[in-house]
Amino acid sequence: MKVGVFTVGLPDLTPEEAVREIKEAGYDGVEWRVARVPQDVRSEEPSFWGNNLCTLAPTEEDARRARRLSEEAGLEVPGLGTYVGVGDLKTAEEAMRFAVTAGAPQVRVGAGAPDGRSYEELFAAASAFLADVEELARTHGVKALVEIHHRTICPSASLAHRLVSAFDPDCVGVILDPGNMAQEGYEDYRIGAELLGPYLAHVHIKNSAYERPAGGGVWEPRWAPLEDGVVDFGLVFEALDHVGYSDWLVMEDFSGARPSRETLKHNLEFVRSYVNG
Repeated sequence: MKVGVFTVGLPDLTPEEAVREIKEAGYDGVEWRVARVPQDVRSEEPSFWGNNLCTLAPTEEDARRARRLSEEAGLEVPGLGTYVGVGDLKTAEEAMRFAVTAGAPQVRVGAGAPDGRSYEELFAAASAFLADVEELARTHGVKALVEIHHRTICPSASLAHRLVSAFDPDCVGVILDPGNMAQEGYEDYRIGAELLGPYLAHVHIKNSAYERPAGGGVWEPRWAPLEDGVVDFGLVFEALDHVGYSDWLVMEDFSGARPSRETLKHNLEFVRSYVNG
């Protein structure tokens, strides 16, 4: 399996700095965060979802920049971390055009989140959206991926499978994310990987833990270093091996436990200890 880095986890590095550090650390690829950073946060300290310096704008110019930087560093682009809401076909197509220019085979699209409507209403809206996205995927030759994510309608492998199973797995797939599943949607990794079958297209690597409030009560989730959290990566990699998964593992570490450059080296060593073990 090849290992890459999602640039959302490198908020204090510019894209130019990031590809250099990713390559020097020994990774195979870079998954670009593609989004518009609001002007009103650009004066803030770098952060994952605020003033993230390692974000490319969804423009033709930055798509060419993504390809150039990746190729110059000798890095593949396994996918794009795009932010496409349910029903937003215009942004979905823009993301796919960006992917074609950048040389990325797949992009992430949203599945929707609980908002007061019934689950069946949300599911129907997501299904209708993915039907249109499937056609865009065929047209552009770019696969659309739904991420297993807490606080969405597909926090588990089984719910993600229910959503995508009506579609062509060459056009629509799933991102397995054990770190998200630790916060909501945990299922046995092997069962989940078997169920997803050909829809298992990508894997994000991060970890979560829980904090007990002072005096007790409902424990709150937080992001954690790969080696110190709820996720048992031994079981994760056993499950991936069991189903013959041989595609990308992409780092998405939000713990802030180490500086970015140190995090890159540490996390690759951690994953390689399982993959090469």
